[in-house]
Amino acid sequence: MGRYIEFRRVAVATALFLVTIVLPFAARAQMKARFNWTSPASNLSGSWVAYEEGFFKKNGLEVEMLHIPSTSRAIQTMLAGEVAFSYTDGRNAVQADLKGADVVMLAGVANHFVFSFMARAEIKKIGDLRGKKIGITRIGSSTHTVTLWIMSRAGLKPEEYQLVPLLEVPNVLTAILAGQIDAGALSPPTSFRARKAGLNELIDVGKEGPEFVSVAIGSTRSYVRANEEITRRLIRAYSEAILFLKTNKGPTIRAIQKYAKIQDPEILEATYSEARSHIETVPFLSRKGLETIIGELAPTEPKARQAKPEDFMDHRFVSQLEKEGFFKNAAAK
Repeated sequence: MGRYIEFRRVAVATALFLVTIVLPFAARAQMKARFNWTSPASNLSGSWVAYEEGFFKKNGLEVEMLHIPSTSRAIQTMLAGEVAFSYTDGRNAVQADLKGADVVMLAGVANHFVFSFMARAEIKKIGDLRGKKIGITRIGSSTHTVTLWIMSRAGLKPEEYQLVPLLEVPNVLTAILAGQIDAGALSPPTSFRARKAGLNELIDVGKEGPEFVSVAIGSTRSYVRANEEITRRLIRAYSEAILFLKTNKGPTIRAIQKYAKIQDPEILEATYSEARSHIETVPFLSRKGLETIIGELAPTEPKARQAKPEDFMDHRFVSQLEKEGFFKNAAAK
């Protein structure tokens, strides 16, 4: 009888352990999500670090990393329910929302453009591109957005030059070097390769451009409503990865090397430096940057005239981290 009672006591204790410890952990580990990165650019390296250094797993997420080039395609895959989260550029996200798409931005990655506009050596200024071919990845991509801004700033209208979609940023450089196009907006590390190849940098938009939500982490409102805990954990994991990135050069360079496929040590070093400098440490979206986008769209998008930056973003998850003292405490370590 004594043995039976002891057996029951052990069985109950084991059951309680499973219910209170093992099962919640298992449930936590089973929270799955797909995260898309759109380009092998330095300012996307936070997600690479989050995956490679285990920050997603640490926060109870099983994340599948996908690479679907171009913001416009990424938004389509999110709307189709194929991807939960993706990098997106602010202009495309705002424009999609104004047209009725269920898109929302959750965190700011880069609140200014991180592009250099590069051209063949004989082209000395933006005005020389009248009648020329300019490479972008896709219509509706970040490269398209920044090209429109650059050309408009120089007084060139869309009908005065030809856009050539080439799917990926490295393809734009290859096409310039092959003489198939004349110029294009290149992001790091491709812009560093272009400088080494002798191309002419017409404008460093990161230094001369406006405050502008160039890169954000986005999702759909319906997904966030149905998966608030996954969203909370993903934003926390991403934020932890950024703080790690800024203080741990070696592991970050390894992640950049893997995803951006860089072998040149000098370019790897420059890419890490660019990521460390330009990625937002506290990932809020710039209100002023969104106002710039809304103002640009207002002449052709009637709904933009009454729009406010808050209409396009959900800062709850970053704000919660800030209120908890996450960024302050992490910086103090």
